[in-house]
Order: sequence, then structure tokens, then C-alpha cells
Amino acid sequence: MHSRSNDIKSPDNVGKLVTLRGWVHRLRKQKDNTFILIRDDRGGIIQVIVPSEKAVGLTIESSIEVRGVVRRDVRAPEGGYEIKANELKIFGLAQLDYPIGEYQSPEILLDKRHLALRTRRMIAIAKIRAFVLKFARDWFTENDWIEVTAPIIVKSAVEGGSTLFRIKYFDQEAFLSQSAQLYLESMTFCLGPVWSLTPSFRAEKSRTVRHLVEFSHLEAEAPWVNLEDILNVQEQLVSAIVQNTAKHASEELVLLKTDPNELRRIEPPFDRLTYLQAIETLRAKDCIIKTESGDQRTIQNGDDLNIDSERELTKDSRRPIFVIGYPLAVKPFYVKEDPLNKGMGLVADLLATRGFGEITSGGIREDDVNALTKRIEKENMDRSSYDWYIDLRRYGSVPHGGFGLGIERLVRWITNIKDIKDTVLFPRTMSRVTP
Repeated sequence: MHSRSNDIKSPDNVGKLVTLRGWVHRLRKQKDNTFILIRDDRGGIIQVIVPSEKAVGLTIESSIEVRGVVRRDVRAPEGGYEIKANELKIFGLAQLDYPIGEYQSPEILLDKRHLALRTRRMIAIAKIRAFVLKFARDWFTENDWIEVTAPIIVKSAVEGGSTLFRIKYFDQEAFLSQSAQLYLESMTFCLGPVWSLTPSFRAEKSRTVRHLVEFSHLEAEAPWVNLEDILNVQEQLVSAIVQNTAKHASEELVLLKTDPNELRRIEPPFDRLTYLQAIETLRAKDCIIKTESGDQRTIQNGDDLNIDSERELTKDSRRPIFVIGYPLAVKPFYVKEDPLNKGMGLVADLLATRGFGEITSGGIREDDVNALTKRIEKENMDRSSYDWYIDLRRYGSVPHGGFGLGIERLVRWITNIKDIKDTVLFPRTMSRVTP
């Protein structure tokens, strides 16, 4: 029977014969014995001692199989268990010039990402990411939302034409999807509350620690809801994901120097600020923004919040914050206007604690056919590309809304990682499309 290291580390296994397969994580050769830290295919590590004559030529990252007896020794690294092996088989002998050492520049780690994934840090991040996806899916399943799949090749923009990736689709022009939202809206009319997890693409020329060109986009839409309903769903979902991840991935979080107990305290209700309250708070702190012309000035009413202003709002917060009611001018065409506050949208962005900024954005969608058509025309969008979307308002429209959540931004916050490129196994940015 082939075991993993975490299965082997048990008092019940002491004295038993086991077989372990993995990779040479660390190697220390002595005259009589060679000490090997073996990393299995889940990132678990255990020390193995083999006679040195059986380990001749062995190198870091070689793939091997060992067979031996489990021993308990408090001096043994990684938990005080080790294997005294009498058999060693080499599957793949690694070259001596393995490029990933203990200290490497971020660029080398990105250039060699296919190998850097083997580091304990990246293994921990990948496991946490898997837990985040699992607990998101669990929440939607338990709360009777239906998972759906939307197309990635589309003919219309969702978040503005300037960030579209254009592709040749036979003899037509098409785009990579910025969001599944418009399609999810159509599905709410036949399936009720729906959600999806798809890749989204934004051709943003942004070199920040929280922007990716391709990202995993969790989106949800529901009929017969108001803004308060949407906010409640988001805080329940995010709390469930964060608390369960803290519970089940505490070992990985600790390895990343993140306190699971802090995450366990994330629970509803989240704090709330109106957009105007946020602007007043930022102005009191003399928050400076850069305009499109490149000038700098103090933030003012009508400005969108950026990475710096969001950081300023949340750097000392203990709970996530909803910023509610942005100006329509800084939000997409589908946002419904607040009937009690002209010029402002029924929208909210969720900002994470510790300065991590926006992780979700959502609100109520415009359900009036005339209002939606005017917004499309006002923004000089190709109306014919949205005719199917306008149909949803022509034939039995209802109040509806939803939100989008960036998985990488959520993982970045949970793991307390500075750069979002480390939250995805193979990041895509302005300057990086390989490996």
C-alpha cells in the first residue's frame, strides 16, 4: 500500500512497514546514511533515512519510492516521525541545476512557475484556494441556488468596451467575456436564484497588486430581490467561506503567517457606509487621487474609489465594509437608479479588512426597458448587440439583482498575500502569458 506522509505520522504506524512515493525536498548525505525529506503529492513532508550506498547520485526534486519501517523520534523534523528505509527506487532523476532555490527573485519564480508550484508556500495557497471554491459551492447548494454555465465567447461588453479582448470568430468579431452577469440575468427568469464560476477577462493596463487579466469570477443573480437582500447574501456567503477555510486550512494559513482566529471572527453583519459618508471620511484624511489627465487632487463627490482610497477606508477595520450607493456615472449601464436619490445607483461594493479593498461588487439591475435603452444609447454602445438583453425587459421583467466576487481577491485577503499573482497557479497579466 502506498501512503502519504500525513497518514504515516501516527503512533499506530510505529513499527509498521510502509511504502511512500514523492519527491526529494531536502537532501543531506553522510558516510553511512542519507537523510531525505520526501514531499508527497499533497505537499506533506516526512524524513526518510536510507543507507548512503542506495542513494548514490540522488538529487533534489528527483521522484522516488521508498519502503521501510516507521519510527518515532522527537528529533525528526516535520512532526517527530521518520521512516527507516531499506529500499529506494528512483523514477525520475532530476538534473543538478534545479532552478528554484530557497531565495529567488519574484520574476524567476514567475518565469519558472511550473516548478515554483512545488514550493510549500504555493502548495498551501493552492489548497486554500480549493477550500474557498468548495465552501462557496457548498453555501450555494445548501441555500438552493442553481449552478449554471455562461458562454465565454460573447458579442457585447459588460464592464465597458475599453477593456475588451477582441478575437476573430470565424468571419465575425467577438470578445472574451468580462462577466457572465447578463446571461445569468436571463437564467433567473426560468431557474430563480443562479450562480456561476467562470473565467473573466479584462484588458486593463493596470500593474497593481490586485489586478489580473484573467481571473476566476464567481457571480450570482436572483429575481424578486432588493439591495438589502443582495447584501445579506454576500455577507452570509463570504462569512461561510472565510470561517470554514479558517477551520479546515488552519495549518496552511499558519504556514503563510496568517492568523486563522482573526478569520473566524468574520461574521454578519458587516459594516456599512454610504458612498457620501465614504467620500467625507476620505476628504477628512486628505485622500489624494490621480485624475485621467494625470493631475493629483483631493478626492471629491462624484469620484470613483480606487485602490488607494479603498485601502485608506479599510486599513484599520475589523469587519468588511459595504460602500453603498455610487454615482451612476462611475458604474456600468445596467445599474438601476435609486428612485429616492437621483443620479445614484442601487449598488454596493464590499471592501475587505486590512486595506485589501474591493472583493465583491453588486446591486440591482435596471428592469425598465426604456431606462435601460436610454443608458445603452447614452454610452454609445451598439444597441444591436444588446437586443437579446433588452428582450428580458420587454417580456415579463421583474426586480432582480446580483453580484460578482473575484476568487483571487478573496484568496489574497484570506491569505494576507501582497500580490494577487501568487493567488493563482498560472497568472495572466499585461506582461505575462507564459508558462
